Amino acid sequence: MNTANHGPSLIKLDELNRESFQTIFDEGKKGKLKCPVCGEQVRLYLGIEKKPYFYHIITKNAPCQDPIHTSNQTTEKTEYVERNGFKIPVSRSISSTEVPNVFKEARQVKSVQTFEQKTTNLVNRQEPYLQLLLEQGVHLDNNQLKAVTHVDGALLIVAGAGSGKTRVLTTRTAYMLNEKQIDPRTMMLVTFTAKAASEMKSRLSNYPLMNNRQIHQLLTGTFHSIFYRILSFHSPDQWSSNKLLKKEWQKEQIIKDGGKELNLDEKEFAYDLALQQIGYWKNSLTLPHEVKPESDWEEKVVFLYQHYEKLKTQQQLFDFDDMLLGCYHLFIENPKLLETYQNRFQYFLIDEFQDINKVQYELVRMLSNQSKNLCAVGDDDQSIYAFRGSDPKYLLQFENDFPDGKLVILNENYRSSHEIVSTANRIIDKNKERRPKKMNAQFLNDRLPTLFFPYDEEEEATMVIQDIQEKIEAGYEPNDFAILFRTNTGSRAIFERLANSSLPFRIDQDVEPFYERYIVKGMLAFLRLSFNEDDQNAIKDILPSLFVKQSVLTEIKGNSILKDCSLLECLTEVKTGYAFQERKLKKLVSVVRSLSKLSPMSAIEVIEKELGYGDFIKKRGNEGNKLERGSDDIRDLKVAARSFQSIDDFLDHVAHMTAMNKEIKNLSKQREHAITLSTIHRAKGLEYKIVYIVGAVDGSLPHDYALESYRNGDEAPLEEERRLLYVAVTRAMEQLYISVPEKRRGKKAYMSRFLQPVKK
Repeated sequence: MNTANHGPSLIKLDELNRESFQTIFDEGKKGKLKCPVCGEQVRLYLGIEKKPYFYHIITKNAPCQDPIHTSNQTTEKTEYVERNGFKIPVSRSISSTEVPNVFKEARQVKSVQTFEQKTTNLVNRQEPYLQLLLEQGVHLDNNQLKAVTHVDGALLIVAGAGSGKTRVLTTRTAYMLNEKQIDPRTMMLVTFTAKAASEMKSRLSNYPLMNNRQIHQLLTGTFHSIFYRILSFHSPDQWSSNKLLKKEWQKEQIIKDGGKELNLDEKEFAYDLALQQIGYWKNSLTLPHEVKPESDWEEKVVFLYQHYEKLKTQQQLFDFDDMLLGCYHLFIENPKLLETYQNRFQYFLIDEFQDINKVQYELVRMLSNQSKNLCAVGDDDQSIYAFRGSDPKYLLQFENDFPDGKLVILNENYRSSHEIVSTANRIIDKNKERRPKKMNAQFLNDRLPTLFFPYDEEEEATMVIQDIQEKIEAGYEPNDFAILFRTNTGSRAIFERLANSSLPFRIDQDVEPFYERYIVKGMLAFLRLSFNEDDQNAIKDILPSLFVKQSVLTEIKGNSILKDCSLLECLTEVKTGYAFQERKLKKLVSVVRSLSKLSPMSAIEVIEKELGYGDFIKKRGNEGNKLERGSDDIRDLKVAARSFQSIDDFLDHVAHMTAMNKEIKNLSKQREHAITLSTIHRAKGLEYKIVYIVGAVDGSLPHDYALESYRNGDEAPLEEERRLLYVAVTRAMEQLYISVPEKRRGKKAYMSRFLQPVKK
């Protein structure tokens, strides 16, 4: 049905403003929509595969039909007055209903190329171990076989998405041990995560002729674990584990002490981002005196970097980055020791080579310089960690340092359908800095990836969850699904919709809850004060935006008792010595008290303008944070607030979502049978039957910072953003849905430029 009653009004979908669909959907869930024919409750269907329509909650044998109406026809109404016995028309109006902004139906991507089935069986080789592998069901395609059997000399394996990389690595290791009889103690296998190292050992144990002694003798681990073992062996006192700065707060405390010398406010300066920048410099082998700051913010961070390194040296402490730097300097200063390790290890295998940074590359190059037996495995199309110093140039320029090295490209995708692989190829092919390659799929699914067009973030979440519910009813399991987004703030609406559903889902432990974000929390504090002027936490959270130091809190508490007035009233009497501050404080009470009568959206706008919160965000700047900006947080908050009529209801919702976030995080570790809610970065290396990519519009994916860099002549960030979309697309095995919302953060959005090659 296309009609429903909402109170005394008749709703007609073909006349409904596009922005109202989510509101009507919510009204249906509250039981406020009725069938105009039978009077029973109806709801609005808002999914991906079908156009919106009204449906009965209780299925009926004979479905109701839309009542015939003539509202779209031109109407004419005339009024008359009597004059001298005659009826004279005094007004005449002709009106017609304008065509509203219509619902844009989902559509499939551009037709893909013809599928060609390829043979992937193991080539007939004479080596006994290869024959044994074949008999045991270990099949390799031609390129995989080349990668497995190339043992001596440098080798670069470009392993495309879903190309069976882990199988190749484990098979190659088993082949070297059992066919070539290489001593496992001369082999070093470096992975980027402890989980990957553990998985490799586990898989090796299942190969024929492999025994635990061989596996145990292999040196397998992450860069940090391997090189820290070397350091602690040669200098156990200097590199004792009790001197390691394990926690972020420990490192933050050191640079915060340095920040006091610059009068940096702990609530205003982004110390977490400063630590990230310091780590970037260290991993790039850039010492404090070698940094050339490009902004005022970087000048401050350089000072903190100097303070941080100086204090660590004085107290004989070290962090995780020092494990690599320390080993690098140990080898540079002790050539004989380096030679010892060069003689000890003859074969090196480095996984995820596209994510290697400068210090890691230099360590690998030094150790393998004698034997030249370096096997590097990675995919330049999946290099997405530039923010932490990773650089695909080491993979792209491999032949420069290893001119005799061999190149093998694994271009058969065993994960995703032909339709998904072809779509991914078209997207990534537009990057300039990459090794030319085209991935080939192994199976057809007859389901092209789908683009769908929600109105905004709220409707996007509704449509995704509706589609998942339909698919679960059709037989899929919750763990078959992943919802991927560019940054953590992109998950707010999805999280809230899932939290209010009965669907099991899991989120990353490190994700900061949206309503706990610094800028959002400060804004919400003003709303809380409109209901409770003695809320101490709220008073504490608004002080930074008023440019008042936290130390006044004690004074305010004391005066509140002495003068028998609220904390908010006492705050207005604070003397700061600055006229502009004191003027703002004087009007604080009247403005805050006026908020409780407003809608949440209007209240936020009043706080921005009347209390200078918008100016505070601009002044704070977050210059070091290219990905997350305070003004974006407020725009996201407005989108969330738009669904509520009262501040009280909105704050209840915020409290509920904050509590739910903590609960879901506690359950996430235990939940394996659940929908995955993840950033694209976190999803790398994983796979799911069905993937939803949300927010595929310019400004989100690609991110604003990449577009700004592009406008300034730097294409590298934009190319990394395209690789990020490529990684997201190639997580999908069977079905892929990409959301292109019409509005983002309350403003008109435009389809991601990365989708141009695949849109019809």
